Amino acid sequence: MTDEKMEMAEVGTSLVSSEVKTPPARPPNKFEKVFQPCLGELVGTAFFVFIGCVSVIENVENVGRLQPALVHGLAVAVLVACMAEISGSHFNPPFTLAIFLCGGLDTYMVIPYLACQLVGGVLGAAMAKAMTSMENYTKAQGAAFALLQSNGEIGRALFAEVAMTCLITMVLLLGAVNVKTRNPMVPFMVGCTVIFNILAGGDISGTCMNPARAFGPALVSNYWTYHWVYWVGPIAGGLIAALLVRLLLGDRKMRLILK
Repeated sequence: MTDEKMEMAEVGTSLVSSEVKTPPARPPNKFEKVFQPCLGELVGTAFFVFIGCVSVIENVENVGRLQPALVHGLAVAVLVACMAEISGSHFNPPFTLAIFLCGGLDTYMVIPYLACQLVGGVLGAAMAKAMTSMENYTKAQGAAFALLQSNGEIGRALFAEVAMTCLITMVLLLGAVNVKTRNPMVPFMVGCTVIFNILAGGDISGTCMNPARAFGPALVSNYWTYHWVYWVGPIAGGLIAALLVRLLLGDRKMRLILK
């Protein structure tokens, strides 16, 4: 009887003290590795553009830039936090290119991401058109960027898009990709950067910083005046940010020089 008690005690002790062995991590399947991230980019971009467009179309005039700034910034912060573990929460072609150049995205995912972002932008703009009144929609050109009206304004607007996109791309790269400076608050950081960029530069260029955000409303409303500015500026800004991080600001794993 004593021996039986001792044996039971040993078994009980081993059950209590033994570490719980977790099963080995299952490698992601093709759906989780390819299709789910692309779907995340499409859905995230669509809702970001949808909410952003509605905030512009239904903007109360005496509020000025504050309403679109807060809506765009808070929307991107929420969507980045929700989709980060699915797709990385790019929702922006310059972000995708910059993250790829800094080693944060596989080559075979670049084109699908870009395509899904553009399609998402069109879907978001179409959703905004379906939701808003035709009077407000027409007045706001479907939330396409109608601020530029003359060649004399192009230089300032182009520089604004380059500089502001460079800033927000650096925030993303240093907050989410660079190991040394990676920060769990990156959704909040990106959202805040969107807000103060729009407040600072909204009257100069409209503060697009995202070709997908420009392309969707332009296509749905058929408004293409100076549309190229909102491709050239953000892409150039994103590439400059990637070069700065890749060459100078990144940690040793990312930095190409001064290792």
